[in-house]
Amino acid sequence: MKKAFLGILCLIGSYTYAQSDPGFGIKAGLNYGATGDISNDVGEAYENPDRDLGFHVGVFGRTGERLYFRPELVYTKLKTTYNSDEFSVQKLDAPLLVGLEVFGPINIFAGPSLQYILDTEYEGIDLGDVQDDFTVGLNFGVGVALGKLGVDLRYERGFKDNEAQFLSTNGIITNDSRIDTRPDQLIISLSLNL
Repeated sequence: MKKAFLGILCLIGSYTYAQSDPGFGIKAGLNYGATGDISNDVGEAYENPDRDLGFHVGVFGRTGERLYFRPELVYTKLKTTYNSDEFSVQKLDAPLLVGLEVFGPINIFAGPSLQYILDTEYEGIDLGDVQDDFTVGLNFGVGVALGKLGVDLRYERGFKDNEAQFLSTNGIITNDSRIDTRPDQLIISLSLNL
């Protein structure tokens, strides 16, 4: 019985080691969140869990083994509902993560995320350009490596407000109407080492 248990542990250990190897791969997943302040949306999320669901797809690299560096390049589409109108953001993210394998297949990671906003759209309302197309945020989370497959859950937060102003019907920027495009989200990802 002990030999079978040790054999299973060795098999799991060798299977989970593959995600720990340096290399590169692809990733995709779901984003749940908002722009501005996620705490305003918690009650609404409970009632309508698919309301502010977005997605991401991308690639990653990894160097190091137990202590590692993992840069990523990810296309992200987010949506946030304000009253009954939908605000959407499309962006490129480049998280620069440093991680540590803490126990078996479990790892923790954190690092800055460079973000470039490709497009913003508010349903039925014209928006001016965002204050900054390029911003910096923070990612941190926990992951599990299962062979070549990895699963992680992370939180992302922008460091500073990044507002877009509403345009009037004749295309002139109004001074009192703004929307914060800074992301504040939970992200679940599946990754595959190639």
